[in-house]
Amino acid sequence: MFQSLGAKTFILPTPVFLVGTYDHTGRPNIMTAAWGGICASQPPSIAVSIRKSRWTYNAILERKSFTINIPSRNLAAQSDFAGMHSGRDTKFTALNLTPVPAEHVDAPGIAECPVIVELTLSHTLELGSHTQFIGEIMDVKVDSACMREDGLPDPALIDP
Repeated sequence: MFQSLGAKTFILPTPVFLVGTYDHTGRPNIMTAAWGGICASQPPSIAVSIRKSRWTYNAILERKSFTINIPSRNLAAQSDFAGMHSGRDTKFTALNLTPVPAEHVDAPGIAECPVIVELTLSHTLELGSHTQFIGEIMDVKVDSACMREDGLPDPALIDP
C-alpha cells in the first residue's frame, strides 16, 4: 500500500552539484544545488534550477557561464555548508577550498573536486520559484587518479 504525500518536490537520489561562478566583482563563489542533471546529449547539456534570490543566479546571468563540480564523499561537510550560506560570504576561504580558473568558460572550478564540468549558458527557463539554467558542456575534467586504465572515469574512485 502506498501513502500519498501530495504534490511535493521529492525524488531520490538527488545529485550534489557545487556550482562555481564569479560574482560581479570577479570573486569566486560556490553554491550547492541538488535540482539538476543532464538534459540533452546533442549539444551535451546540463540543467540546474536556482532561485532568483541566490547570489549565484545573477552571477550566471552576468558571466553567461558556470561550472558544475562533483564533490567526492569526503567533501560532504563542505558541500552542506556551501548550500546553507550565502554567496555574499567568502565560501572558498571558509571551506579551505581552492578556486581554479576554468579553461573554456568564465567561471571557477574547485581543485578538490574530482570532476569539473565547464558550461556556457545556452538557455534560461522561468519555472516559477526557480529559473532553470541550461549550460552547454564545453569540457569535462576528471582527476587523473579517478581514471580507469581504459581512459574512462571510474565512479568508484570519484566516490560522488
